[in-house]
Amino acid sequence: MKLYQTIASSTLATVVAVTFAAQVQAQENVLRWSSQSALANIDPHGTTTALPLSIFSNVYEPLVGLNSDMELVPVLAESWEVVNPTTWRFKLREGVTFHNGNTFNADDVIFSMERVGNRYSFLRDRVSMIEEMVRVDDYTIEFITREPYPILPQMWTSIYMMDKEWAEENDATVPSNSVENIESYAGQHSNGTGPFRITERVPETRTVFEPFADYWDEVEHNLDRVVYIPITQDGTRVAALLSGEIDMMYPVPIQDIERLQSNAGTDVLIQPELRTIMLGMDQNRDVALHTNTGDNPFKDRRVRQAVYQAINIDAIQDRIMNGLSEPAATLISPLLFPPAGEMERHPFDPEASRALLAEAGYPDGFQTALVCPNNRYVNDERTCQAVTSMLARVGIEVELRTMNVTQYWGVVGRPVQDFAMYMMGWTPGGLDSYSVLFNLMGSWDEESGRGRINNGDFANDRIDEIIALVESETDTEIRDALIMEAYQIVHDEVYYLPLHQQTVVWGVRDGIAVTQRADDYFQFRTARFTD
Repeated sequence: MKLYQTIASSTLATVVAVTFAAQVQAQENVLRWSSQSALANIDPHGTTTALPLSIFSNVYEPLVGLNSDMELVPVLAESWEVVNPTTWRFKLREGVTFHNGNTFNADDVIFSMERVGNRYSFLRDRVSMIEEMVRVDDYTIEFITREPYPILPQMWTSIYMMDKEWAEENDATVPSNSVENIESYAGQHSNGTGPFRITERVPETRTVFEPFADYWDEVEHNLDRVVYIPITQDGTRVAALLSGEIDMMYPVPIQDIERLQSNAGTDVLIQPELRTIMLGMDQNRDVALHTNTGDNPFKDRRVRQAVYQAINIDAIQDRIMNGLSEPAATLISPLLFPPAGEMERHPFDPEASRALLAEAGYPDGFQTALVCPNNRYVNDERTCQAVTSMLARVGIEVELRTMNVTQYWGVVGRPVQDFAMYMMGWTPGGLDSYSVLFNLMGSWDEESGRGRINNGDFANDRIDEIIALVESETDTEIRDALIMEAYQIVHDEVYYLPLHQQTVVWGVRDGIAVTQRADDYFQFRTARFTD
């Protein structure tokens, strides 16, 4: 424990958590791992954030999932088929039980889909296409959509099934919602069908998982227990891995990759990630918050483009990301939508930025603010610091406000939206562009949930038309053309400032085998002690 004797008192809770993990019985295969943030709640329908959804995937399961190659595979649904253009029939898996012993059946699926569709759910856009659900029998359901919906299975890979009886008994029919201060029983208690069950939870400190003895499928792991220990500080997390206090962690700070690779006893796993990091701007208020102009400069496309062209993305890639990023020209990785690779970024050009600002009526620039998480994305705070410095060179003085991810979403998300500019990352649900269009690019519509993550609140009628068309278009060529048109509009109007796709970097202790995935999901069932 000498590594921790000089740590400030603010990290005491982390040290206690790590010490707890180290004291677990040595003869057991106990996998101790860490990431940047604590689980605010464990409600499977209470977030769209990748880390908690990844953790929940070990406890709860969807009808349809993704394997490590990002291919669709059956999970709680054995099969699915298109009965007619607006009807999908799902055949459910029999012999599946929840952790409390209740049998999984069609009633649980219908309940779960209705719960996801609740107005307080962060995932409701993923079931917005459903017009009606028909219970054919205990293990067959037909989903009727308003229009043909060709990507329905892809959109459901992170919709986890809950036990209807358990939820109703415990008054957990409404999802947890941190923004609306709604705390469901399911936010602190779990009951899924997955290969692991939660046996202990100390919020902000640790969550303990143990294998579910009656799990329906085969597993590869040889684990007796998994302990998740959130460690916010990068240095503390790296030190814990180096000292053997934890067995696995992510993300590894880029500046520590070589240190972990050269250390005897640890290794680093690296692969491209599907998440796109971007900056957004308030384009709705008449007077932008935290801005000294008396109006909202971000309503002017010329100002948005000036900000874009002041950012030297190559310098960020080289100096901040150590080459482990791919500059982005739009809001989706070309690995998911190949035509996106044809789009080019607006060029880095500070002189053009100054000219655009002058043309827009801000020849001396202005003062504003940027909200940024400091424990969510790879080098998020350092990237925002670099952007702040770059904008200063063209006359835009930026107050940088950084905070942990829990605070961040409370500030940036609806209904607060206390920002002028903000950073965000997005991996599309179902790995399809529709998720980007519907959530980030559509104008805000409370009833349908469209534009829920369009925090800058811009509106474009043609994009809204395209979203409606893409939802039901079955011709791939036509659909791709529509999607590309929407991305081009966002590019031309500079509604967002895309930065890059970051890289997935995991640190692992020798003697532990884990499967790294492009969606950054850590599935315990594939982990093994090899020593």
